[in-house]
Amino acid sequence: MNRLLSVLAAALLLAAPALAQSPSKARPNNAAKTAPVFTYDQSEAAMAFATDLAVRRNLDPAWVRQQIGQAQRLPIVVRLMQPAPAGTPKNWAAYRARFIEPVRLRAGQKFWEDNRETLARAELEFGVPASLIVGVIGVETLYGQHTGNYRVIDALTTLAFDFPTSHPRAAARTEFFKSELEQFLSLAERTGTDPLSPRGSYAGAMGWPQFMPSSWAKYAIDFDADGKVDLFNSQADVIGSVANYFKAFGWQTGMPTHYPVAFDTTRLDLDTLLAPDILPSFGVDSFTAKGAVLEGPALQHPGKLALVLLENAGAPPTYVAGTENFYVVTRYNWSSYYALAVIELGDAVRALVPSR
Repeated sequence: MNRLLSVLAAALLLAAPALAQSPSKARPNNAAKTAPVFTYDQSEAAMAFATDLAVRRNLDPAWVRQQIGQAQRLPIVVRLMQPAPAGTPKNWAAYRARFIEPVRLRAGQKFWEDNRETLARAELEFGVPASLIVGVIGVETLYGQHTGNYRVIDALTTLAFDFPTSHPRAAARTEFFKSELEQFLSLAERTGTDPLSPRGSYAGAMGWPQFMPSSWAKYAIDFDADGKVDLFNSQADVIGSVANYFKAFGWQTGMPTHYPVAFDTTRLDLDTLLAPDILPSFGVDSFTAKGAVLEGPALQHPGKLALVLLENAGAPPTYVAGTENFYVVTRYNWSSYYALAVIELGDAVRALVPSR
């Protein structure tokens, strides 16, 4: 994502001189001019929302209006929220290669070794494997190296009131970001944090685990027992909060996330197997009756399974049999590609860590 932002920023810088002057009306100083910053004290909708929020949350109306009013519209955030063009091919192999690579593996190994006891404590308390916790933090922020440079209040306010209308789910996403803005301001007031200080992703996610404000409020915990929750600086809080998140979404201790799967083409009903997408819907018997072939422990799996499809940009797709725990991983980011990358990164890092 950071590479994408760098490319976009470079493109904007290169384009600015050309846009600032035309062949017929070139002016010496036009290239130095920038568009005026729009702040949301100029938005009637934003100010009305601020007043309503203050009443519902029992906050000082003047304070809420001041915070939202100082938020700046970020055009790049609006652009980044545009969906990928129709027909853009997905490529699991390329996606995986972005995360299962030497820099991230070395950083993950160091993170694990530095936090060995805390990871073991989280695994014992929540039943969530250390490898999964390590995989999430590595995919999200490269172990705290890339937590985002956007002011959270700017990103959330922009997406709450200027979400791209061309998006197929614009109405729902607008309401989501209004709710996250409300959660963010409530959290800031409750913890005594200056709302203009926190920085995060272009979507308003914060800290090493990239929690949205609502997730911070619901699932973030004080795992180092210092009396505060800090997902920016406390690695123990980060570890405990990620584990708590998965436990809250139904993680089942000891259950694998997925199994290898093959097909018996003579009786394969692929359309039926793929119809539920990644939601586990088939018992082992019904799964195999439709042409899926499982081996070993998978044949004794006690719960439901889903056939997970990962496309490879024209090459043969990758398939796995996802369990209910695989589905839990997708609740962190609703993508099977993301989930499998997290799982495989964590497993790869675990293989590098010497046992004691």
